[in-house]
Amino acid sequence: MSEFLTIGEPMVVLASQDINQELADVSHFNRFLAGAELNVATGVRRLGHSTSFVSAIGNDPFGQYILDSIRLSGIDTTHIKINSKLWTGFYLKQRVSHGDPQTYYFRKNSAAANYDKENLAHVDLTDTRITHISGIFAALSPQSLAATKELIAKVENENCVITFDPNLRPSLWQSENTMIATTNELAKHGTVVMPGIHEGQMLMGSDDPVDIANFYLNQSSITQTVVVKLGPDGAFVKERNRPAYTVAGFHVNSVIDTVGAGDGFAVGIISALLEGKEIKEAVKRACAIGALAVESRGDNDGYPTRKELKRFYEKNNRQVGEKI
Repeated sequence: MSEFLTIGEPMVVLASQDINQELADVSHFNRFLAGAELNVATGVRRLGHSTSFVSAIGNDPFGQYILDSIRLSGIDTTHIKINSKLWTGFYLKQRVSHGDPQTYYFRKNSAAANYDKENLAHVDLTDTRITHISGIFAALSPQSLAATKELIAKVENENCVITFDPNLRPSLWQSENTMIATTNELAKHGTVVMPGIHEGQMLMGSDDPVDIANFYLNQSSITQTVVVKLGPDGAFVKERNRPAYTVAGFHVNSVIDTVGAGDGFAVGIISALLEGKEIKEAVKRACAIGALAVESRGDNDGYPTRKELKRFYEKNNRQVGEKI
């Protein structure tokens, strides 16, 4: 099968064409593919790696658009279930000139939220080297949480690397305490854990990247690397039994849309690790793709091909020995 696999909810985003308008006042939207885990799958595939996506969609126009788009990108759709009784999730996104956009989601009781863990019995992990888990899919419903745990168990039986992004969405959880406890429990299974600095504040009570990294390294012997995302400032990296360091971020001339930057960061780490690169080089690539992501409107439209990534490095004089 594929060298990379992830599970999540694929979505359609209807993005406002009008700048700085409240969503209630917007008349015209553009349609894009979205969903955190699908963003990651799209980015990893765009860099040339075989990729599988596990999920469910409704038998509706949004679901058909998603399926067609995923197939066109070259992502394996073998494990995407079509549920004719449920609908495909989507959301609305504001267009802003600065800051984070307003978003409004329609995903409760979607096909993906009702994904049955029994479907995972047919998922082949023979060639899978890295599996990406996000806290978003686990938050959707008891069914999606059970499916997340089942996939983790299958992956661990295959001795596969797990990358984990908390991707906190408080509104999806029953309570903040449940969110914290469940997310930190899932993080114990991550070989590489990638919290943001503000997520660290919510999950373990500190926005100090040293404290955040030590927390996740100390709570599980499985975790070998913690990468704390610092936004435009780059990332703090702590590998087990090695000195910590910071990787600087890339400057961007204009921020068009911040949604998808964190997923682009994960794309950089995963794709580089699949190519056998050291974690420091992987984090540099993660910072580069995160920067590229905020310069485009779609959630994943800014993720680069290999040639585009090379041009970005050359433009920013930050190749630092990395061969693309």
